[in-house]
Amino acid sequence: MLSQHRIALVDCNNFYVSCERLFRPDLLNKPVAVLSNNDGCIVSRSAEVKALGIKMAVPVHQIKALINQHDVQLFSSNYALYADLSSRVMSLLSEFSPHQEIYSIDESFLDLTGISAADPVAYGALIRQTIMRQTGIPVCVGMGPTKTLAKLANYAAKRWQKTQGVVDLACPEKRKKLMQVVPVREIWGIGSKLSSKINTLGITHAWDLACLPSNKVTTQFNIVVARTVMELNGIPCFPLENSTPDKQQIVCSRSFKQKLTTFDELAQAITQYTSRAAEKLRKQNSLTHLVSVSIQTNPLDSKAQHYRRSARCVLPSPSQDSRLLITTAKKLLKQIFKPGLKYQKAGITLAQLHSNQAFTQTDLFPLSPTSIPPDNKNNLMQIMDEINLKFPNKICLSDAKLKQKWLYQPKNKSKRYTTDWNEIAKVACS
Repeated sequence: MLSQHRIALVDCNNFYVSCERLFRPDLLNKPVAVLSNNDGCIVSRSAEVKALGIKMAVPVHQIKALINQHDVQLFSSNYALYADLSSRVMSLLSEFSPHQEIYSIDESFLDLTGISAADPVAYGALIRQTIMRQTGIPVCVGMGPTKTLAKLANYAAKRWQKTQGVVDLACPEKRKKLMQVVPVREIWGIGSKLSSKINTLGITHAWDLACLPSNKVTTQFNIVVARTVMELNGIPCFPLENSTPDKQQIVCSRSFKQKLTTFDELAQAITQYTSRAAEKLRKQNSLTHLVSVSIQTNPLDSKAQHYRRSARCVLPSPSQDSRLLITTAKKLLKQIFKPGLKYQKAGITLAQLHSNQAFTQTDLFPLSPTSIPPDNKNNLMQIMDEINLKFPNKICLSDAKLKQKWLYQPKNKSKRYTTDWNEIAKVACS
């Protein structure tokens, strides 16, 4: 007899907050929140912050009174710390299954088919205990015959304490009972816009969607929703991915610490953003065919002219060379820059991405810097990336003489406890 297909989703609880608390045990059971890149919005909340009614992505200035009233501890994003702890968690999870899909920085799917058949809940509890003991990061485990049901089980594991952080939806009756109380919007892959459309048809809970006739699903919705319905009924449609899919576009966009007024200041910011985007492009071994630059003033400032423009350029041949991409981005910026305005935000987008191995077409009319032989370009970019990874002061192809007024300095950033010897935690013995 074949073992029932069983997929587990292991999800770290309030991951960024848990990382901050790991080296600050004094913050346990206290309201803690982590902020976005420019300290503008809430991106991670502890259970205590959620209980205060503070929503995800809410601007900090809108809830300042609530923060002060309840002494909410705020932290600037510390991605070096989060990435390192995530790597440790994912490495440990790989020991529990031969097939793992790292879905995000704090989520991983595991194929437990045939591994935990005797007592899946006990196996899930073992996973939780191991991760907590060896990393200090709390996780919840949801299991089911499909990825969608595993996600749904994880939702229940996090929401109801009596589950002790582990839920298995192998039993059809248990699935039905849960789906009858879970709103459609909580189903994996059903966003707020799509859930609103589904609600208009009188479908409010996951069970309603699971019971929808297949012919009605295919006529009313797309193939993704149809597969989701099949997964809710225990039929696997979304296999585990052995590797993380490459991004289809790379965006680097930031708001400035203070308004910028000159072209040189904006050009330096765009250069920095393009360098970072190109680094991500090379990391997934891709080439970009389209470069887009955008700038805008503050749309909420009623006393100033609102200006928002973007420009894009299709490259003669796909590239991952920082110098070409920066040169192109600066040309685009020059097309849309308007003097006399105070700019609040700028961004760069690399789109129409291709695999570096799959794409072999070369430029028939090379211009500098593409006139450099491809091998030399690749070697130079590889060396630059290795230096940037090894040393904190990154190489950037920009004018370092300019004062970086656009660069936001986080006010509440914790130490890089696990990735920098100078910031390692110290224990004093008395």
